[in-house]
Amino acid sequence: MLQSLGLFARYGRFVLVAGLLAGLALPAVAQALRPWLSEMVLFLLFLTAFRVGFPATHEGLRRSWSVLGVVLTYQLVLPLVCLGVFGLFGLAQSPVTIALTLMLAAPPLTGSPNLSLLLGHSPEPAFRLLVLGTLLLPLTLIPVFWFSPALGSLTQALAAALRLGAALGVTIAFAFVARALLHPNMSETEIRGVDGLTILTLAIVVVGLMSALAPALSTNPAALAGWLFIALVINLGLQVIAYLVLNRGGDVVSSAPMAVVAGNRNVALFLVASSATQTDSFLMFLGCYQIPMYLTPFLMRPLLGRRISSA
Repeated sequence: MLQSLGLFARYGRFVLVAGLLAGLALPAVAQALRPWLSEMVLFLLFLTAFRVGFPATHEGLRRSWSVLGVVLTYQLVLPLVCLGVFGLFGLAQSPVTIALTLMLAAPPLTGSPNLSLLLGHSPEPAFRLLVLGTLLLPLTLIPVFWFSPALGSLTQALAAALRLGAALGVTIAFAFVARALLHPNMSETEIRGVDGLTILTLAIVVVGLMSALAPALSTNPAALAGWLFIALVINLGLQVIAYLVLNRGGDVVSSAPMAVVAGNRNVALFLVASSATQTDSFLMFLGCYQIPMYLTPFLMRPLLGRRISSA
């Protein structure tokens, strides 16, 4: 069983692409999976926390001042800059501004540690950003929603962020306890088995997330192409810029996973946190956003890829 799951880890990039294609080719399956996305995302987080374990996470968070700076830059500074730049041109309430601001204000993608693994890096730096970014989300949201009422109700956004933080906190704690009790010292084969199960879960999740794209392909292909271009530029562009800035000291071990987080955010959170997301344009952006996200292990490999023994 572990050997079979290890194959998913070995060919993880191709498994993710298969998930993207399945989401487009099987709209009925995508619609059936959509109601279970929250549960699958939490299971994905459980697997990541189980793999990393509490000792590694605790040790990393003890040196969290640099991580805190990255989180505040990603989730607070960047969305406020976005609002300011578009506001200068009178576009503060445009669909593009709303989509980009929400994307930049979102915490790290739950699967970002796994994307780091697929690029050959340790998941710990991305996981630390995920934990801290989620914990700080209720605070970083306040200025963003304050300066842009077009994003929706601040009260609703904070309530959703608190619910998300509680759910993620319970899931992570349960995973840490399970790891300590069941497998405090996992073998290489067991680690690759967990990685393979995680990749398989990621591929299933993306099928559900692609449920809004298939109808748009036939009804509004021009708008879909525009949103896809925007999603590619913002996702991949942020990864490149973040890597160039963070890697000035030559610390590729941390800078590459943190760069992955820069472009890959949990934007789907705002489906229940902001009234501004209940539009066709935002749903198209969200669907298009999954494409560069799941192609990150391919597209960013020339810049961020690295071979290490745990890859």
